Amino acid sequence: MSGNALTNADSEPGGFARIVSGRRSKWVVFGVWVLLIFALGGFASKLQGVEKNDSSSWLPKSAESTQELKLETAFHPSWVPAILLFERDSGLTDADHAQIDKTVAALRDDAKPAAINMVVHNAILTQDVKDGPNAGKAVQVIVPMDMGNDGWNKLPDTIKQIKAAMGPASAGEKAYVTGPMGEAADEANSFKNINGSLTGFTLLAVILILLVAYRSPILWFIPILSAGAALFVGEGIIYLLAKHAGLTVNGQSAFILIVLLIGAGTDYALLLIARYREELRRYEDRHEAMAHALHRAGPALVASSSTVAVSMLILLVAQMNSTKGMGPVLAIGVLVDLFAMMTLMPALVVICGRWIFWPSKPTVGSEEPTQRGVWSRIGKRIAVRPRAVWIVTALLLLAGAAGMTQLHAHQMSSADSFVNKPDSVIGAQVQAQYFPPSSGQSLDIIGNADKVDAVTAALKTVPGIDPASVGTPSAVPHQIVAGRFYLEAMPKDPADSSAAKHTVSLVRAAVHAVPGADAKVGAGSAMLVDIDSASRHDSEWIIPITLIAVFIILGLLLRAFIAPLLLILTVILSLGASLGISALAFKAFGWNGVDTSMPLYAFVFLVALGIDYNIFLMTRIREESVRRGTRRGALVGLSATGGVITWAGLVLAATFGVLAGLPIVTFAEIGFAVALGVLLDTMIVRSVLVTALTLDIGKRMWWPSKLATADEPGGGTLDAARSADDSVLV
Repeated sequence: MSGNALTNADSEPGGFARIVSGRRSKWVVFGVWVLLIFALGGFASKLQGVEKNDSSSWLPKSAESTQELKLETAFHPSWVPAILLFERDSGLTDADHAQIDKTVAALRDDAKPAAINMVVHNAILTQDVKDGPNAGKAVQVIVPMDMGNDGWNKLPDTIKQIKAAMGPASAGEKAYVTGPMGEAADEANSFKNINGSLTGFTLLAVILILLVAYRSPILWFIPILSAGAALFVGEGIIYLLAKHAGLTVNGQSAFILIVLLIGAGTDYALLLIARYREELRRYEDRHEAMAHALHRAGPALVASSSTVAVSMLILLVAQMNSTKGMGPVLAIGVLVDLFAMMTLMPALVVICGRWIFWPSKPTVGSEEPTQRGVWSRIGKRIAVRPRAVWIVTALLLLAGAAGMTQLHAHQMSSADSFVNKPDSVIGAQVQAQYFPPSSGQSLDIIGNADKVDAVTAALKTVPGIDPASVGTPSAVPHQIVAGRFYLEAMPKDPADSSAAKHTVSLVRAAVHAVPGADAKVGAGSAMLVDIDSASRHDSEWIIPITLIAVFIILGLLLRAFIAPLLLILTVILSLGASLGISALAFKAFGWNGVDTSMPLYAFVFLVALGIDYNIFLMTRIREESVRRGTRRGALVGLSATGGVITWAGLVLAATFGVLAGLPIVTFAEIGFAVALGVLLDTMIVRSVLVTALTLDIGKRMWWPSKLATADEPGGGTLDAARSADDSVLV
């Protein structure tokens, strides 16, 4: 097989590259994007209105708690409790009780917040401490709330209205809104406060990095403009699919979409502009230079974005609806990102001309600075003893991965879910001093009506359940509806504790053993149990499927078996080191382990996005290997792409680093781990470990392709690779 058959480096650009960069057609490309932005950009602002953040859209579809939740609507509105807590160390006064009564009345009348307009009149339950040393010191009011449509986004304002109805606390009195709805409101408020500034913070970080990377006060604007256009159009498309085609979008996926599109889009722009700058040193005509840049860098960009999209779509096998729904949303966003960076951005760059690189405009025949740059020098140092370099690097990464023993993935308690301590968490801690720890968070049981007595008896025998709590509360109008019964049972332990989750297993075993009951157990701790189970399933399936898919894509792209296999192993090593070091950092931050979903999300983002740098480096090495031999090609490929990969990694690390500033521990942990992993990928794994492996193994990297047996200049030895001196990188 000839060199021309093995690479597209010397072939002519095709029709697509010519159209995007053509003298007249570039204006058509620009015009099409203007129309797309006008047509779809308006829908982007409506995306939040079609988000689904109710429990059923997050829970596993087939889980028992989800099935119970659907049946529950026949008995009462789909409510979740907010708990209003009033407390005074010296004992609540008559004035305090009068204010509490006024609060309950305000929430029951016609002026109550719209978000609780479906709550049954007598569903509001007031309880006070009557016995023991704390008698008379606290009162809790359980307010069942129906979030309704767009309830998640309105929840912070609704809780503010409830706090307003509670009135100002008098001197010495403390008042809190806690419970599931209070905690959800604090979480929603955290997103609400950061969501508006997230794009701004992300863009600012990217702009600063691009200013340093390009050393131009102008060039940074085009990648940012193109990424912004991709975000607007992508959000518009996703809105239309969510509105009319059943695509599920929640706050989590919409939130990560912003980070992913800006980060990945800028990465693609960095690679393409770097290649365009090289071509400007070969071609006087900027249109011709961009056509060749697209022709040569395009396959890597397509392979990279395809890998990300495929990795995201693999999330469809997840049981967790929140994870399953994220896959298509992010896949669509990444493909729109690719389209923008291969059409709009090159058209804009060509329209502007060479002056956009000012003050360092590339000229025809000038030396490519990367040839004598820092990564060229690092490559030569690696080439002295490549085997020692990759062994030492791998051992250091393995040492970092040892920290995974401190990861402790588990369903995090409400108190551990926030970086700080919001009102709901403080209120829950105070509530636990006066009331049963699971107060307001019962298990709900629905089954066949003729078995209600048998199920009731079975529930009362379960250790961990308060027998006196078993029954149908007065807030539910009817115990029997359409041949089914409704019961509640209160665990003795906090709903998010391991003991309460064990109680769920005992309850389910007890009620399932009642013949003909067909009983379903949901709500409270049962939901957490099902989330744990689904998260384990998702990790066990998604991780190996993703690795296999990435291996196949790399194999097709590089037309080899050895190289993709080694690259996958470096991905696993990089992920392990990132999670291990992150686990130690989280412990130092005082965070109590990680959420069960965190390792999976970190894996998906690090593998899907980290593989970009594998593709950027190895496609260039393969291209250069055809003409120079593999070992020399590795040094040329590193010197040509090391800089752009470094800057791309800094951009992506900065965008995900924004997540690390969130007050929600799970997102902060994901942001930290992904940002660290990306830096490890770009600075160490791709640029040092992969280069050293390639230099050590040589052309056998490309087995079983013919490139693995092709004759190489100077015999392909390390001495020949080190001594070669290329005047220009062509």
